[in-house]
Amino acid sequence: MPNKTGVFPAVILITGSGPQNRDEEILGHKPFLVIADYLTRNGIAVLRFDDRGTNESKGNFKGATSMDFSTDVEAELDFLLSRNEIDKNKIGLIGHSEGGMIAPMVAVRRKEVSFIVLLAGPGISGKRILLSQEALIGRVSGEREDVIRDMSSVNDAAYDLVAGSQNLDTLKKELTAYYSDRIRTDTTYAGTVGTGQAQFVAERVKQLATPWMKYFIRYDPAPTLEKVRCPVLALDGSKDLQVPPEIDLAAIKTALDKGGNKEVTTVELPNLNHLFQECKTGSPTEYATIEQTFSPLALDAMTKWIISKVR
Repeated sequence: MPNKTGVFPAVILITGSGPQNRDEEILGHKPFLVIADYLTRNGIAVLRFDDRGTNESKGNFKGATSMDFSTDVEAELDFLLSRNEIDKNKIGLIGHSEGGMIAPMVAVRRKEVSFIVLLAGPGISGKRILLSQEALIGRVSGEREDVIRDMSSVNDAAYDLVAGSQNLDTLKKELTAYYSDRIRTDTTYAGTVGTGQAQFVAERVKQLATPWMKYFIRYDPAPTLEKVRCPVLALDGSKDLQVPPEIDLAAIKTALDKGGNKEVTTVELPNLNHLFQECKTGSPTEYATIEQTFSPLALDAMTKWIISKVR
């Protein structure tokens, strides 16, 4: 809460993928703590929460999908609506990464949401995001182009298996057989995997054969974005290798424009990575080595836009 008396506009912070605490703590950084501090100092109340089954929140994270997490955000919205110190006509959502996929879901279902901010929120399908980030991270890591193409081909077909699956047990068997066969018949791919091939296959199956991954790979944000009627700010970092800005921001704007939303702002912020840190290459290997937690440029752009919507 801002350090004064009054009735305040408010935002709910929605974390990215994986079990996150209320600070969205990752690799020694607490970006949501930084964001909350900055916004409250500018007169905006902030609600953070531990993801279900994480830290002090009850429930089961395993087996939940982005749609399930969106119902948790609705519970947070109901909580804010019950508070006398919150302006019920000025409640927004700020979602980072997967949270930027969840925010539009909630905004479409709940008219009480007066604005949303998407921080590296996906505008393209989960499958397309995964294939793009694998290629971009491989490239910045110095991988050969033929290897990148080969891995992309292998994973593309695997993601189709996940998307079309009806039963997780069957999917595990199919993925095990598929990756084992590709390692046996594709020398380039086998070389990238290395000698621990059985372990690699087991880890890939564990990563992909989950309800969350199935939902994410199949989900296309565009139809939901087309239904969003409240003001939207979409911020991406120019060196984000996980949600590539050059295709992501255009897709978000196209979907919102198609739906007739007239209050859309998309901004590509220079030299920022997926965590909105100032960086050199954008590689995830840099995240822990960068002292900065969240760029002042991103904080300022987001805060000024929110203030313009809640005046």
